[in-house]
Amino acid sequence: MGDHTVKIVVILFAALYAIALALLAVGTFGWFGQEQDPLSGLFLIPLGLPWNLLADKIGLGGPASAILAPAINLAILYWLWKR
Repeated sequence: MGDHTVKIVVILFAALYAIALALLAVGTFGWFGQEQDPLSGLFLIPLGLPWNLLADKIGLGGPASAILAPAINLAILYWLWKR
């Protein structure tokens, strides 16, 4: 992959991660008149694979690992872009 392609992937992934975090906040706190929804963090799961599965297997499953798992993938993509 070219440097420009990796840059686009990093930006797209970061945007999807930000949108998923925003949807989690809206669904959790009921912002903008939205009803509170326990499934509001659903979009974070595919973004955080495989780290959220690994965290669950070693007993660290929970909201914090679901929120932070996509950050690991974002860091890996950023590293690939900058290497």
